[in-house]
Amino acid sequence: MQLRKQIDSNKLPSHVAIIMDGNGRWARQRGLDRIFGHQQGVNAVREVIETAAELEIGFLTLYAFSNENWGRPDEEVSALMGIMIQSLSNETETLLKNNIRLKAIGDMDRLADDVRERLFETVKLTSVSTGLTLIIALSYSSRWEITMAARKISTAAKNGTLNPESITEEDFEKYLNTYGIPDPELMIRTSGELRISNFLLWQVAYAEFYFTETLWPDFGKDDFYNAIIDFQKRERRFGKTSEQVSEK
Repeated sequence: MQLRKQIDSNKLPSHVAIIMDGNGRWARQRGLDRIFGHQQGVNAVREVIETAAELEIGFLTLYAFSNENWGRPDEEVSALMGIMIQSLSNETETLLKNNIRLKAIGDMDRLADDVRERLFETVKLTSVSTGLTLIIALSYSSRWEITMAARKISTAAKNGTLNPESITEEDFEKYLNTYGIPDPELMIRTSGELRISNFLLWQVAYAEFYFTETLWPDFGKDDFYNAIIDFQKRERRFGKTSEQVSEK
């Protein structure tokens, strides 16, 4: 509760993105199979979503499964997809109860039919919610997203519906999976790794980064509070000087 009191509700990030890392190491440290780490990570997901909703943060994006993760052992991929289906089934009612809207970004065509259908069903059911928007990045990678956007822009230019000479950053953003969603102001990564692993490369151009040694299954409410507190101590200049920012 003491940490919660340190947070200024007027200076909250509008969008927090999280790279949830460390499930495998958490399990290995306990002599368990990696899948137990993924199962335990679901509890951390639940707590972070609840905390973000409690703080009235507008958008929360969780990096659940990357395009690169398809290269993991088949049994681990299968188990992860099973956990995804179970979580969607178990949590849909809770999302609705807490006025949370679910969205998904990524290459949905690569998902198994049952996973895709359950995901789209939850997205549709929660579309009426007006509180926190929870974005799940599933079968996602930023280079894939940017490549797909470039293809669509090329097609539009070839068809004569878009003038290549007049393309702006705003035009490009319309072709990204995240169009209509504000860019993250805070990016969190757990487990002590200091990289962003092909996640929202375009969108985090001016995000603040927060790295923690905590493994994802151990990441809880206080850890989230600490990340927000650290964010609120930073000066966001967007290329300007401190003097220019302070004049506002």
